[in-house]
Formats: sequence, C-alpha cells, structure tokens
Amino acid sequence: MKEEEILALLRLQKTKSIGDILAKKLITTIGNANEIFKENKKSLLKIKGIGSYAIANLLNESNKKIAEKEFQYITKNKIAYSCFLDDGYPKYLQHCIDAPILFFKTGNIDFSNQRIISIVGTRRMTNYGQGFCKTLLKELSVYNPIVVSGFAFGVDICAHKEAIKNNLQTIGVLAHGLGQIYPKTHKKYMHQVCENGGFITEFFHDENPLRENFLKRNRIVAGISKATIIIESASKGGSLVTADIANSYDRDVFAVPGRIHDIMSQGCNNLIYGNKAHLLKSSEDIVKMLNWDLTKTPIPKQPNQYINLTNNEQKIVDFLKTNGQQLLDVIAIETTIPVYQLATILLQLELKNVIQSLPGKMFELN
Repeated sequence: MKEEEILALLRLQKTKSIGDILAKKLITTIGNANEIFKENKKSLLKIKGIGSYAIANLLNESNKKIAEKEFQYITKNKIAYSCFLDDGYPKYLQHCIDAPILFFKTGNIDFSNQRIISIVGTRRMTNYGQGFCKTLLKELSVYNPIVVSGFAFGVDICAHKEAIKNNLQTIGVLAHGLGQIYPKTHKKYMHQVCENGGFITEFFHDENPLRENFLKRNRIVAGISKATIIIESASKGGSLVTADIANSYDRDVFAVPGRIHDIMSQGCNNLIYGNKAHLLKSSEDIVKMLNWDLTKTPIPKQPNQYINLTNNEQKIVDFLKTNGQQLLDVIAIETTIPVYQLATILLQLELKNVIQSLPGKMFELN
C-alpha cells in the first residue's frame, strides 16, 4: 500500500463521527481513502449518511498531523497493518459491517488457517473453568485451531497459555495501542504469544485502555472467529456482550454449563437457557457443530522437557520426575533454588509445556 493511502486511512480512522461503517461507504463510493480528502464539501454532502458535522471533522487538518505521527511510529517500529480491502484481512472479520477499516498487528500471525475460535469469560476464573479450558484445548489441538482472546485476567490468559502449551497459534486482541500492555502483569507472556501468534489492535500506539475500548475490542474477538466459547461468566460481564455480538454476526456461540447456584456459571447457564448458546460438554460438540474433519491426523507435538533447558530448569525437571507432584516450597527447599527465582523458572517451564501448575501451588511434569 502506498504511503499516501495508509496516511489517509489513518486519518480517516481517527476522525470523530466517522465510524467504520461510514468510512467504508466513503471509500467504496469515492474509490479510495486518499481521494476522500481531495473532495469538496459539496460533493461529500451528496453521499447518503454524511452531514455537515461529520464533514467538518473529516476535513480537520489536526487529524492529518496525528495520522502522520502514527505512521512514523509504525514505520520506525516495523508494525504491520491490515486494511479491510486487503486479501490478507481475516476472512470472517471482513464479513462484519462494523469491522475496523484498519488494524495493527505484531508477532507471527497467519490468517490462512480458517479454524478460528474465540475463548472468553470471567476474570475471576474458578478451578472448574480452568480445568475445562485446559482439557478443551488439549483435545482440540489435533485440529490445529487459532485461539483468540482478549489477553485479560482469568479465562483470557488461561486460553492463551493453554494454546501455547499445545503448540497452537494464539491471538490477543487489545483494547489499547501497541505502545503499552494491559494488564501490566501479563507483560511476561508477551514474548510467548508473539512467538505463537501475536497481537492485533485498531487503536493508535498511545491509546489507553479506556472502558469504551473494551466494548469495541469485543466486536473484533467475536467477528474474527467462526465460533465464540464462553467458559465461565457471572450474570453480567463483558463476555456476555461478546456472545451477543457473535450472535448478531450469525456465528456459533458455545457456553460451558455449571451448577445453578455457582455465581460464575450463571451467565453461561442463562445463555443456554435462552437459546443464545449451544451447550458445550466437550470438544466433540465443537468438532461436530463446526464440521471439522474427525479423521484429521494430530499435529506433531513440540518436544519439551529434555530440550533447551537451563541448569536450574533441568534440576526441577529431574526432581519432579523422581518425586511426582510437589509444592512450590518443597521444590525450593529440595533444589536449593530461592522462591523468588523459582516462581519465574516454573513459569518458563510451564510455557515450554514441560510442567503444569495445579491448585494449591502444586506442580507436576506434563
């Protein structure tokens, strides 16, 4: 894409009162984004859906400077981007009328695989939800899907981590720009996500994670995938909004049922009861509903515990191999590794799919 066209798209994206739907209409009517800013006010007024207020914002020169600044950032930092007219734009998202005209991406994302699922849910995930998510992605790994989520606490980060463990591509959809990460505690997972997929966002690099941005983010999570899976949710929550959006896009929605008095299952139970989601008992439900090939050969698994381990990592592996499940404190004592160092090493082993964490700060080999 030529520099003048990307600058025009950035300017258009930053224009107040010009949403994605109207922006696409302007582009398709006039020919391209760059030509929009060469049109006079009289010509623009002839386009149905645009008024004087929108045109005033559209022709505001301050947006041009903001666009130039963002272009300098993405050029300097080698940030990739994708326009809704590009062949490489995600197929399912391209069919959504309000999908972003442009989004930015980092990592090693490959949208050629059309088996894309979104997994979302509460930030206060229970052991029940965590166990279901782990089992689900382990069983689905033979179909090699792309796993999409919002990189938030709870279900989101669990889905990303389990995707990485099972050698699956995973994509984090951000509610802010690429110049920061939210929540900050998840910065430690960024490298692994980028190696196994990456991040996408429609927001300029210095955009903060504002409340309204999360709602906008949810439409990408719902639109980019063939199906949205709700692992756990209270009676109200952002994941239920994502489910509603997915339904509006005529996508499959699945919800994991729970006991009627469990707070974090109320949202899922209500979706199922209201026929707004398929009841999800196991991975087989997804495979059948999405018509995935039941005879697909399992993808090769990456060798884990005996390759590229540090001395301390190997020491932990050897100890767990001999002694089975062990508490974090016991591992620290027996391996003579300080707890403050051990926590980081255990995390690295977990991300390498060598060990898995269990409730109560217990760990065991995979």
